[in-house]
Amino acid sequence: MPDELLDRARAAFDAAPPVGDAAYVRYCEALAGQLTDHWPQITAANATDVKEAEHAGMPPTLVNRLRLTDAHLDRMMELTAQARRELAAVRETDVPVSGAARRVQRVPRPLGVVMMVYEARPTVTVDGALLPVVVGNAVLLRGGKETTATNAALEQAAHAALREAGLPPGLVTVLDDPHRRLLRALLKRPDQVDVLIPRGSPALVDYCRTSAIPLIAGGGGVNHLYVHRSADLDLAARATLDSKLPEPAGCTSVETVLVDRAVADAYLRALARQLHGGTGVLTLRVDPHLDIPTVPGPAVETLEPHDLGREFLDPVVAVVGVDGVEAALAHVRRYGSGHTEGVIAQDPQVTDAFRHRADAAMVVVNGSLRLHDGPTLGLGAEIAIATGRLHVRGPVTLAALVTHSYVTDAAGALRG
Repeated sequence: MPDELLDRARAAFDAAPPVGDAAYVRYCEALAGQLTDHWPQITAANATDVKEAEHAGMPPTLVNRLRLTDAHLDRMMELTAQARRELAAVRETDVPVSGAARRVQRVPRPLGVVMMVYEARPTVTVDGALLPVVVGNAVLLRGGKETTATNAALEQAAHAALREAGLPPGLVTVLDDPHRRLLRALLKRPDQVDVLIPRGSPALVDYCRTSAIPLIAGGGGVNHLYVHRSADLDLAARATLDSKLPEPAGCTSVETVLVDRAVADAYLRALARQLHGGTGVLTLRVDPHLDIPTVPGPAVETLEPHDLGREFLDPVVAVVGVDGVEAALAHVRRYGSGHTEGVIAQDPQVTDAFRHRADAAMVVVNGSLRLHDGPTLGLGAEIAIATGRLHVRGPVTLAALVTHSYVTDAAGALRG
């Protein structure tokens, strides 16, 4: 079974046209059309997955991650249009030279056969069937078992779009692998799988690290927001809520607020005022060494040791008291996952210290952690947010889904 899948993906990759071919523009357009045409079947399959997840007792926040609505279709249409626009930037470029060659060009090349392993979120299946493919890669997509029916329906739409665009359907393969047996077998094939992109929990990423396949790792957002005593506390409260409530289980969600003890009481009161104004429901796990103001707003529980370094995946935020930026940075070094860290402060020395020394793919100064997003930042459509140190760190855009070759027009030059 793995050999058959890999042979089909490799044959499709070999048959695909080079980066920049017009077929990839056609694929963007065709995928938008096919997703629209297949939407009734896709949503019917998704309803089955959602019902089974609810029956199995999956938490509501996670059920919401796998549920598709018409708003998701609108965003998929935007993504296909955005990818089509951004393809023009992935092109050959001239490299200034002063050596023996008359001309040197830097030419984008696909990474190869890319395997994505990700959470039960069907929108990621569309991301994976689009972004790597439009720059010439073949993809193997292994989503969570909770979205099996939805992913199968999405694969049908992708295959129809590939045929319409004149591309090999084998460029997109959805793996139906509920028990990980196939995944385990594929992780042992660095001879056929060129790049592995896991995105999800730290446990999933660590599991994939056992493979010899080169990794672009994303996910695992144990993210902190440090509130310094010089902070605008109303901004700190708004940034906290925006960093958590819209997507409590998102990889850029804040998990722990580190607040200077001198302003902890005032910060918690500002947070309560924002919540009392109808911003949403939030539970705080508060450091027992902090004085907790008795004000209406968030539900308050006692912080336990196991809450540190934890992704809650729910509208829950830990609040820890610290004594200054050095203590905050020490906490981030110990418990952070290198994804997204933030600081709220009006003291420029504090913001400079934090942004230079917090080791993360993105450091946000005086804003929401959810700004760490390729489209939001204007960096382009993204397939993941990488937390590794090689090839790419931060938003994994089209430019990061290719490698490069150098081509030289030697015009008869010899090394001698």
